[in-house]
Amino acid sequence: MQGTKNEGSIRVAVIGASGYTGAELLRILWEHPFFEVKIVTAMRYKGELVGNLYPSLGKYYPTEYSPYELDLVEEEADVVFLGVPHGEGMKYLPELASAGKKVVDLSADFRFADEQVYEGIYGKQHTATEYLGKIPYGLAELNRERIKKSSLVANPGCYATAALIGLFPAFESGIAGGAVMVDAKSGISGAGRELTLNTHFPQAADNFSAYAVARHRHQPEIECELGLLLGIPNPKVVMVPHLSPMNRGILCTTYVPLKEYPLTRGEIAELYEKAYGKENFIVLLGEGRYPETKSVQGTNDCHLAVEVSEDGEMLIVITAIDNLVKGAAGQAVQNMNLFCGLPEQTGLERPGLFR
Repeated sequence: MQGTKNEGSIRVAVIGASGYTGAELLRILWEHPFFEVKIVTAMRYKGELVGNLYPSLGKYYPTEYSPYELDLVEEEADVVFLGVPHGEGMKYLPELASAGKKVVDLSADFRFADEQVYEGIYGKQHTATEYLGKIPYGLAELNRERIKKSSLVANPGCYATAALIGLFPAFESGIAGGAVMVDAKSGISGAGRELTLNTHFPQAADNFSAYAVARHRHQPEIECELGLLLGIPNPKVVMVPHLSPMNRGILCTTYVPLKEYPLTRGEIAELYEKAYGKENFIVLLGEGRYPETKSVQGTNDCHLAVEVSEDGEMLIVITAIDNLVKGAAGQAVQNMNLFCGLPEQTGLERPGLFR
């Protein structure tokens, strides 16, 4: 299905490849030197050519979407990306894990350790509770060592990725105190490929709107992961997401009350440099420079800037990611690289599409 790969290529199945995230996975995996896509499934579009749904991919994947068949995956794939909707990951992951496959699940089904939390957020009964709390959360910059030791991972949500990268050093260092405010804007592709009134062109174009105020499903995800990763009891996050009239990208501005103040921007910048200075995919911007969504478009990078209020009492962290790459497909490939013993940047380092 793909061009020449390095010796010892790793066979890949993309389950649920017809959505925006699945298509982005195919785009990224085409250039990966070791991952070779062997199976591309989509129940709704089975028998349809990939190029009919995504003309940009047709030249590179001259094949049809197939239905999911466990026997075929067992025979022809070494690793699996689950690009299925929330509530579907729990149906596939247990049998794939039992078959010995390495799996990155891009649904939300295994992001929470508590089934009641999951069911309260997503309104679905969890049918694979034996895996909850045992699958690492796939934000490599914060959870790398645990991911390396696993063969299963729960890929994070896009808003949660942008917010957690911005918040982690402040909480880890102990300078954060009080409730955190997350003000985030996402491109329309974050809503997925299904048609809705809010993402209909006349509604979304030339418009800017808040939604799911203080009750977006990524808000408890942020709180839970801060608690689990750092052992913080009941961290408080208030999140207001917004829909922006752009195709892709997330700009996340987070306001963090400081426990001890005043602190200077320089002091906080040192904390972030210590945390992220050696990371491949986090770009720390200097004083007076702030992230833009266009600068990260098409990349697995997160651009990050810190600022402090004039009275030194409030930390402001701004992050920008591409919601389809670092917020989904690119991060999934980063995690799979870790599973497979490859440098985690393999197949993911490329300049953005800014123009």
